[in-house]
Amino acid sequence: MSGKVPEINLVFDEPVQRKKAPKHLADFAPADRKAFAQEHGFQPFRASQVANHYFSHLSNNPEEWTDVPAAERQAIADALTPKMIELVTTRTTDNGMTRKDLWKLHDGVLVESVLMRYTDRVTVCISSQAGCGMNCPFCATGQAGLTRNLSAAEITDQIVAAARACAMGELPGGPTRLSNIVFMGMGEPLANYNAVVRTLRNITDPNPDGLGISARSVTVSTVGLVNGIEKLTEEGISCTLAVSLHTPDDELRDTLVPINNRFNIREVLAAADAYEKRTGRRYSIEYALIRDINDQSWRSDLLGRLLKNRNAHVNLIPLNPTPGSKWTASRREDEAEFVRILESYGVPVTVRDTRGREIDGACGQLAAAEKGKPVA
Repeated sequence: MSGKVPEINLVFDEPVQRKKAPKHLADFAPADRKAFAQEHGFQPFRASQVANHYFSHLSNNPEEWTDVPAAERQAIADALTPKMIELVTTRTTDNGMTRKDLWKLHDGVLVESVLMRYTDRVTVCISSQAGCGMNCPFCATGQAGLTRNLSAAEITDQIVAAARACAMGELPGGPTRLSNIVFMGMGEPLANYNAVVRTLRNITDPNPDGLGISARSVTVSTVGLVNGIEKLTEEGISCTLAVSLHTPDDELRDTLVPINNRFNIREVLAAADAYEKRTGRRYSIEYALIRDINDQSWRSDLLGRLLKNRNAHVNLIPLNPTPGSKWTASRREDEAEFVRILESYGVPVTVRDTRGREIDGACGQLAAAEKGKPVA
């Protein structure tokens, strides 16, 4: 294996942590939550009651749990739904329609989520790891390295917090419902496989066991962990798979996405095709357009030839540059030509809306900025 390949988690084990996250109802399958309640000395049915408040009513205030005895509410809340994330700071742009939240976890680790309201939907982009071990050189998170995996509850709580913000009318336009979830924040989701799959079930299980959001409204992004894609194919969760390809040739991808040294483009696309065949869900190809690196017309031509007979859609992403980075977005004329060539092959293509530039929108930027603050 090439010396460029970073040390990464390919067997889906939990990295060594300084202190384990507290256990939370959202870490368990519905069938196991009653035993979790019993371990804390509570009657098993309390787990179902608390799950209903957490998932159905998005309530983190035990004083609202009127079906639980007042004398026990706080103790039950502390045991079954301990605080997993604490808001550090929020930044907004697009007249408040885009909001980036920085969260502190129990051990002081920082992660980010982004909530975006559009005319027809509200999407939250969440983190599945603190940092990332994939080492992609144009990504702020990748350059920070992997701190640790998030627990299922730490991931789920980002989603519940976003859903609560929507329901409480914290975004312009009044109360609304969270409709879409994308695992495109900090981290490689399939390198934290078990926690991510538990979260997917928390999202898609109907109330009161989960949030009752359709799998069709959930997107899981990966840089191409083929063994993870293969495992996800067998789960029976028909979410959308997004493959961060970023170039159609192995030579450049070995550098841009170092995991390509382990799983090459042919293998990644074959796994994505198998996922599409099993689930019936068209997959996405994520492609960050980087000026003079991967935006040449011959690369668009090669990508078009690779995808023309596949049930795939290309999301072109104008790179959100990070401070001090040599990587920057493509020229508009090169972007337009890239689109034209793909469309000539009949490949569906969209240029992603570039929200969040004014609020350190690239993954990892806000956390890095917060870490860099001088101590008061």
